[in-house]
Amino acid sequence: MTGRRWTLVVVLGLAGQLAWTVENMYLNVFVHETITDDPTVIAVLVAASAVTATLATLLVGAASDRVGRRRPFIALGYVAWGLTTAGFGLVSADAVATWAPAGQAVAVAVVAVVVLDCLMSFLGAGANDAAYQAWVTDVTRPAERGRVEGVIAMLALAAMLLVFGGLDGLTQDGRWRVFFLVVGLTVAAVGVLAWFTVRDSPVLTRSPDGYLASVLHGLRPAAARANPALYLALGMWAVAGIATQVYLPFLIVYLDKALRLDSYPLVLAVVLSGACVVSVLGGRLIDRFGKLRAVLPATGLYAVGLLAMYPARGPAGVIAAGLVTISAMMLVLAAVGSFVRDRTPPDRAGQVQGLRMVFAVLIPMVIGPFVGAAVIHGSGRTYTELGEVRQVPTPELFPVAALVLALMVPLHLAARRRAALPVPGAGPVPTTTEEVGA
Repeated sequence: MTGRRWTLVVVLGLAGQLAWTVENMYLNVFVHETITDDPTVIAVLVAASAVTATLATLLVGAASDRVGRRRPFIALGYVAWGLTTAGFGLVSADAVATWAPAGQAVAVAVVAVVVLDCLMSFLGAGANDAAYQAWVTDVTRPAERGRVEGVIAMLALAAMLLVFGGLDGLTQDGRWRVFFLVVGLTVAAVGVLAWFTVRDSPVLTRSPDGYLASVLHGLRPAAARANPALYLALGMWAVAGIATQVYLPFLIVYLDKALRLDSYPLVLAVVLSGACVVSVLGGRLIDRFGKLRAVLPATGLYAVGLLAMYPARGPAGVIAAGLVTISAMMLVLAAVGSFVRDRTPPDRAGQVQGLRMVFAVLIPMVIGPFVGAAVIHGSGRTYTELGEVRQVPTPELFPVAALVLALMVPLHLAARRRAALPVPGAGPVPTTTEEVGA
């Protein structure tokens, strides 16, 4: 990893995470504030985005493997991604009401935002989750991937910090159009930069299969039988993702409306800053002591943090519990993600990004938010704003998420037993502590 590559990893990753922060968190707030408070709508929005993003990653990842290039998919994809992100500012119930049939403005606005979100997710997943993530696998070595994955995980938190610290005031003032425009143009500008700076790996191996075969390869049972440790690790990623998606789509609304923390941007800033430090330092420890070895301790710490969030009410309690929760979540993702890169066949880095999206995004974002919505509906908690009774997230989201994490244990034990098997097309896997933590 040269300085140039580190810079591109950070700049491209951070720009992508800015857009994903808007899509994964602020778009939910935008819908809640300007269109409808129904949590099922948010769950549908998240699920539709996940399905679209997964399809895009499968298609674009396989295409980049076939042509043996990542650069055009990254650069052009980022530009289009940024422009569609800016377009969210044009959608709201009030804006739609100026031309939609009377009484149907909310329904039309919901459909419009779901369609635009799917388009944005397709472009973003193709550029970031398929091409950029495959490029990172191409240009890194196993001995440094824990550090790289720790930094990439940290970028998601850094993006949240930038949005909360620099742009949250726009959302508080209802200036959503400016908010989406700033983020969208930033992402598009980074796409232009990528065109002139990104260089594909000189040892990038092209996929030997036809395009359709490349798209479907990882979904075949034979592929799972050939590389069981990879699929077990992806299963762990899915479990951690489901637990996270139970509460994350509703987190800002919970802090703002349920706990009534007027200082929630500051609370989140402190939590995310601390978790960024832990993620970077933790990545180095993961490289040193073993990727799989780090999974269960990090998962246990994640569960402890989630359980601590349940009784937390004031800023101090939420900060303490949030630091443990988000830091541990980052460590779980860094450990599992770096192990997945190690198990990726050299000629299928793009295809594995599609599999990663199936397990890390599609499954969690289809299941998790609906579990969270069911918990919210079951609690019956509400608040009144401007004479209107609205539903509010409940603290029961956090212990439910912790319960989901119990599924990590059998998957981890099975992965440890199979970690020494060879990666298809790459020869035997080293069985040192550094590589498999065994």
